[in-house]
Amino acid sequence: MQDGYLIIKIMKKFLFCIFLFSFIFASGCGHVISKDLKAKTDPSLTFGEISKNPNTYKGKIVIWGGEVIQTLPEKDGNTLLEVLEWPLSWRGKPRRTVSLQGKFLVLVKDHLDPSPYQRGKRVTVAGEIQGSMLGEEINPATDPTYRYPLLLSKEVHVWEHRSYPYSSVPDDRQTWGYRNYEGVLRY
Repeated sequence: MQDGYLIIKIMKKFLFCIFLFSFIFASGCGHVISKDLKAKTDPSLTFGEISKNPNTYKGKIVIWGGEVIQTLPEKDGNTLLEVLEWPLSWRGKPRRTVSLQGKFLVLVKDHLDPSPYQRGKRVTVAGEIQGSMLGEEINPATDPTYRYPLLLSKEVHVWEHRSYPYSSVPDDRQTWGYRNYEGVLRY
């Protein structure tokens, strides 16, 4: 009688642990952009298609990602992020590829601390297409002839760079000199 009770008690604890682990695993594996904003996007619109004529798509909501090239504070207190576009994984994480589609700008209606948005940081951005800007309108450090698609940010997710000390895969960039940061800004 005692053995049967002990087995049932152990099985209940085991099933509870499996349930708890499954819940934690499933809740941490969603897309980084909120469901409400993601529902407003048109996934059939590609970066390549929009970058040819961004003014045609004004007002559309898109989710793009890539690597920060530079952070440009503006005189009016806003911030521009220049981003090299990369395709996104199912979670929305930018994946480095050989073929580059181009660059885009993200207008953040706020002054951002540039340290989390340093060159090389990966970001995922949900934003509204505002048209385009020529590089000469932005900053002398940008390509003056390049026509950037411009997004007004709704959400910006900064990906934390994780380094695995015993991995056989080489680290794609060094992490010295700054604190790892991962977070989401919603506007």
